[in-house]
Amino acid sequence: MSEAIYNRIAVLRAERGISRRDLADALGVHYQTIGYLERGEYNPSLHLALRIAEYFEVTVEVVFSTQPFPRIGAGQRATA
Repeated sequence: MSEAIYNRIAVLRAERGISRRDLADALGVHYQTIGYLERGEYNPSLHLALRIAEYFEVTVEVVFSTQPFPRIGAGQRATA
């Protein structure tokens, strides 16, 4: 049985203005692989997970988790 691995790849890409294709090209994978990862349809190898973290210059725990990440803005109030 495969256990879910959650990730913040889409958030990190959006923050940096990076397309799926650009990320895929930088990592040497097919752009659809990035989509599968973002949707949780594919768990990366350890090697790929480490390369993704290195690409974004963050620790692997910032990108991947065995627990769902909190929603952005969860528990925060909007201020006027």
